Amino acid sequence: MLPALFISHGSPMMALEKGPDQDFLRELGQQYQPRALLVISAHWETDELQISNSPKPETIHDFYGFPPALFACSYPAAGDPALAERVAALTQARQVKRGLDHGAWVPLMLMYPQADIPVVSLSLPSSWSAEQLHQLGQQLAPLREDGVLVIGSGSLTHNLRAIQWRAAHGEAADWVMAFADWVEKNLLSDQPLTLLDWQNQAPFAHENHPTPEHFQPLLVALGAGNQPQKLYRSYSHGVLAMDVYGFF
Repeated sequence: MLPALFISHGSPMMALEKGPDQDFLRELGQQYQPRALLVISAHWETDELQISNSPKPETIHDFYGFPPALFACSYPAAGDPALAERVAALTQARQVKRGLDHGAWVPLMLMYPQADIPVVSLSLPSSWSAEQLHQLGQQLAPLREDGVLVIGSGSLTHNLRAIQWRAAHGEAADWVMAFADWVEKNLLSDQPLTLLDWQNQAPFAHENHPTPEHFQPLLVALGAGNQPQKLYRSYSHGVLAMDVYGFF
């Protein structure tokens, strides 16, 4: 059975740059060959839960200020309307037509560069409580038995106001590392559901996440899997913890 994954997708430039973060995602994609991908991205926030049933989702360039080469990137994976229908039945999500935002296509370009695996996007109802997001993941868990790789795409830490573009790879502020260490300690303990109260218990929670949407996909992945494992850790631009977790 496939795991559920939480992936820190970093800057959109990860699609073009070379480095250990990119190398890891390429290797990760080689480990799993699912029949379909279901992605919950921090960059598709909605009030109500929505699922994309687009048969040919477009590549959405939902950013600005980056080089033209990034806007030229395309990820022409097919959609999977039948999978969207099943997700709608499991979760009561409303079916809509939508493309792939960069929280989906940037990591997938590295993991599955041939774009030969169908991709379905599920929105992030960011106003939901941590408990509701965890329950959403539990509703998605049966998909793992049917060859669907469930991916929560966000960022373990995400304070763009403090970003340091010239910081060396691997460097991070103390308050970033303290938050990442707290997440790791609690996820890998006997009480991973402590994460549901992360905004109150984690050190420097607000400093690392002025808004919660990049952390919330982790809660969905936590619900969709069982035994958490840390698969990767690094730091980018001084404030972005690029952790990847699997839930087996």
